Amino acid sequence: MNTKKTLIWTSRFILLFILYFPIWIIGTLAVGDLIPETASQPGLMSDTSGMLILGLINTTLIITLIVTSKWHGWRLALFVGIAYYGSFTLLTQIETWYFLKDVTITSELLPRLFIMGLPIPLIYIPIAVMICGKWKKRDANTENIKLGMSNKQLILKFGILAIIYLIIYWLAGYFIAWQNPELRAFYGSPGEITPFFTHTYNTFSNSPSLIILQLARGVLFAAIALPIILASKLKPWQTALLVASLFAIPHLVHINSNPLMPLASVRLSHMVETFTSTFLFGLITVWLLHRRH
Repeated sequence: MNTKKTLIWTSRFILLFILYFPIWIIGTLAVGDLIPETASQPGLMSDTSGMLILGLINTTLIITLIVTSKWHGWRLALFVGIAYYGSFTLLTQIETWYFLKDVTITSELLPRLFIMGLPIPLIYIPIAVMICGKWKKRDANTENIKLGMSNKQLILKFGILAIIYLIIYWLAGYFIAWQNPELRAFYGSPGEITPFFTHTYNTFSNSPSLIILQLARGVLFAAIALPIILASKLKPWQTALLVASLFAIPHLVHINSNPLMPLASVRLSHMVETFTSTFLFGLITVWLLHRRH
């Protein structure tokens, strides 16, 4: 990359980094004063530093998703927007609904959390596509995307990925997050930890809805990743890292304080659990979906 291109892309990055924050703030207006006034323990760093770091990481991720895609224009903005909203809002807030609706989330606040995530995919990502120079097609042939497998094999792989996600989710949840006694108490299970197989049997017997939910989340993860995989100009291993980052980065939000999850140790346990498990699942997702097996 020559000096001129370096300056152009540096300017684009700085502009998009600056634009990220006011557009993100628009989303926070949706929750207004509905966030509980529960005192939250401090995050891993100040909230200002945390937001700057998250903005930097998210800006980098969005630009990478855009510039590495074969698509252009509205199609690119649409699929990147769906992938971003799906990973950062839909799939995370579904868990918020399931686990925190009777803990720190009110019925009035819950739908606002889904609305809060809309400005980035609806406003910021189309602007980013234009600023990155990807709104107009230069070569129509680059937009010819082929699935590379039969619909039957795709459905089978989605089913396999749902089961794999459930396994990874369950193992990470128990052996990372559930080892924290403060986290167990936060979710209403204080005291000594139940042995793995007893805990698994009890949950599967008493809370089948959790299992169904996680199987559905596995399918949704695969669905939002598929357009990114099919349109990627990168090598498969690079695409795998990109999709894994798309799945994992939303969970870095736990570096900040959060009145919805006020205990610092609970946030840290969840961050380690969800970042590692979703990153691994992202790698597996690309391995299964990027070609026919």
